[in-house]
Amino acid sequence: MGGCFSKPKPGTALPTVELKIEVVLPEKERGKEELSAGGKGSPRAYQGNGTARHFHTEERLPAPHPYPGPQDCVEAAVCHVKDLENGQMREVELGWGKVLLVKDNGEYHALGHKCPHYGAPLVKGVLSRGRVRCPWHGACFNINTGDLEDFPGLDSLHKFQVKIEKEKVYIRASKQALQLQRRTKVMAKCISPSAGHSGSTNVLIVGAGAAGLVCAETLRQEGFSDRIVLCTLDRHLPYDRPKLSKSLDAQPEQLALRPKEFFRAYGIEVLTEAQVVTVDVRNKKVVFKDGFKLEYSKLLLAPGSSPKSLSCKGKEVENVFTIRTPEDANRVVRLARGRNAVVVGAGFLGMEVAAYLTEKAHSVSVVELEETPFRKFLGTRVGRALMKMFENNRVKFYMQTEVSELRAQEGKLKEVVLKSSKILRADVCVVGIGAVPATGFLRQSGISLDSRGFIPVNKMMQTNVPGVFAAGDAVTFPLAWRNNRKVNIPHWQMAHVQGRVAAQNMLAQEAEISTVPYLWTAMFGKSLRYAGYGEGFDDVIIQGDLEELKFVAFYTKGDEVIAVASMNYDPIVSKVAEVLASGRAIRKREVETGDMSWLTGKGS
Repeated sequence: MGGCFSKPKPGTALPTVELKIEVVLPEKERGKEELSAGGKGSPRAYQGNGTARHFHTEERLPAPHPYPGPQDCVEAAVCHVKDLENGQMREVELGWGKVLLVKDNGEYHALGHKCPHYGAPLVKGVLSRGRVRCPWHGACFNINTGDLEDFPGLDSLHKFQVKIEKEKVYIRASKQALQLQRRTKVMAKCISPSAGHSGSTNVLIVGAGAAGLVCAETLRQEGFSDRIVLCTLDRHLPYDRPKLSKSLDAQPEQLALRPKEFFRAYGIEVLTEAQVVTVDVRNKKVVFKDGFKLEYSKLLLAPGSSPKSLSCKGKEVENVFTIRTPEDANRVVRLARGRNAVVVGAGFLGMEVAAYLTEKAHSVSVVELEETPFRKFLGTRVGRALMKMFENNRVKFYMQTEVSELRAQEGKLKEVVLKSSKILRADVCVVGIGAVPATGFLRQSGISLDSRGFIPVNKMMQTNVPGVFAAGDAVTFPLAWRNNRKVNIPHWQMAHVQGRVAAQNMLAQEAEISTVPYLWTAMFGKSLRYAGYGEGFDDVIIQGDLEELKFVAFYTKGDEVIAVASMNYDPIVSKVAEVLASGRAIRKREVETGDMSWLTGKGS
């Protein structure tokens, strides 16, 4: 039965079966890890369903230093002990692959050299406070363990053995690990009563985006061994949604975050095309659209958002899309090839789609209510510089106007009529005008929603109902480094973090969210990175060259830097994120001078 599980017929009773739980390493990891002291890991107890469950590790647990068998190993001297200063990083070659060598507080550490998220070279990242931060998207890895500590991405880095002999630094590593460049953490496994066929689950997760998936994986990593059910409206297992608008040709299997076998191996059940219509918090039960009922003891709500659609005349015309699924994205590309495409909305989604379609479509037009793209987010000057890049790539802008009518020929889109009375030829139209939280099903549930439909949570991702957590695009939460201001941050990295915090608190670990928001966009092969929370900025200080798109922009409010954006200026955004994460405020006067040596220098 793959990773997608079908639902049982309502009312099917099944005999209860005793749980047998083991910890399993992914196939690729086995045999590379040394047994922990004493040969077998000692039994560990975990709270599950209110009772302590004991499990014996039938598979090997990883030792602090993986020390594989000699035939799988490579060992080499990589530098002199004095070659690296404290706070320096270097990529070294071991014949079977590269390793990141780090010197911190007088000690050497050796780790995988590529970020498992999208393969960024970590040597170009930022080393600070015992961790290295990816220069591209801000993921953080602990240099002592290789463990992923901040997101995006799901996997950690391999940690390799370092020894110093005769003033030389030696690294010993497994050839397989050098080639894999990623390490999936050890997870508990649930062997539960005929998984997929009973009417109750310990943890139910509504929504299979980043928040839902990370919640499920964190529970398993923390040794949770009861049933987990993940349900999604999608036809697919969890996939990399940010790629949809950046790479519209991508197929579902290319976008998958984990293969089918992963879900099967760790007993994470996924119900696809499953819509929850009501949540009964008194009886701890949800009802699906097809009448199937499922009881839970802990619930995570991560339903994400629904795109806004146009409300103008002709809105039901064919070939008008909001991009929600790989199928939508693929159809847009097919319809746009050699034809006329119109994109409504010059935010992240709209601009990414417009950029992608320039090489495919005959013409690409963007319609936007504001005077420049990204104005509210990046400010007028940066918005204008990006707009110019698009115009140089044949994109035509129609600003400070909106769509008044969509006209069809034989039911299919032919023209987009603007309020300015301009008529655009159009064979396909993509609408990216924002989204609303997909929380309609919670209205009568007793779970609090704010006036805009968001689910307010505290720092532990708890809603107003005990045992019910929420995460992802549909929540507002207190942002620690902006004085606990309640914010909604509908971005990929933030959803990962919130999913993890929710899982930790389901296990009563009292974790609080404290991350610095980090996001990125990619257009015409250029990336823009952004960290912080810039809403309400009153000034933008730009260093570098906007014309050349090699710049850093600091967003300030009063005397404080509250966000930063950059293009072709790595790793400055990761550096600023690290400074903010350390709790230090950056003052406006520090970035006005143009001397950024304090920021651009590597090391802490």
